[in-house]
Amino acid sequence: MNQTLNAIDELVRIPAPCPSPMGLACDGTDLWIGSLETNRIYGLRASQGSVFEEAKAPGRPFGITVTGDALRVVVGEGEHDERYVRRYIMGKDFKSEKIACPDFTGSFLAYDGDRLYLSQRDNQTILELDETGTVLRTIPVPRQITGMVVVSGRFYLVTTESRESDDYRLLCLDARKEQPEVHELASIPFIARGLGWDGFKFWTNDRDNNAIVAFAKPD
Repeated sequence: MNQTLNAIDELVRIPAPCPSPMGLACDGTDLWIGSLETNRIYGLRASQGSVFEEAKAPGRPFGITVTGDALRVVVGEGEHDERYVRRYIMGKDFKSEKIACPDFTGSFLAYDGDRLYLSQRDNQTILELDETGTVLRTIPVPRQITGMVVVSGRFYLVTTESRESDDYRLLCLDARKEQPEVHELASIPFIARGLGWDGFKFWTNDRDNNAIVAFAKPD
């Protein structure tokens, strides 16, 4: 998978409501953004770029996904940055219960309407979890994941080769078959974190430029 790729077709770029945006999820036309610098999550009207909700996380918020009327957020807690999945009720606050990530490691989340999926960057895997956090399936990925979302039963992934690399690419991974199929779709010309789908286009964070970017689905 070393073919020359076209860059993503950037459609919209708006300022992030926080420094160093990390997690990103779409709830219809609204966006949810997390910041590792402020330890807060923000609800954002994408059309206006305005914050309508803000909450302090019980740690450092990494990946975010929408699960009905709630969010699931990977939170790094304590001096060892142990990772847990927390539930945030929209319009309210974080709930006290939490699920430990396997080996206390994980970054980004995706939800397919039934199951929750957790990425582990250094292991280059996606873990399918049940409601207690038990691993039901491990899906290998050829690159490190820095954002993911499920669209029409397939994973779309923001990936990079390593922590030292600035080669970011959008991958599509179909794990519905016994042997997952992976296709590289486009290059991303910035350090991308998080990935969401609003039903029409993708959204990701341009971390170093404190911006949120929408781009067209390349396939």
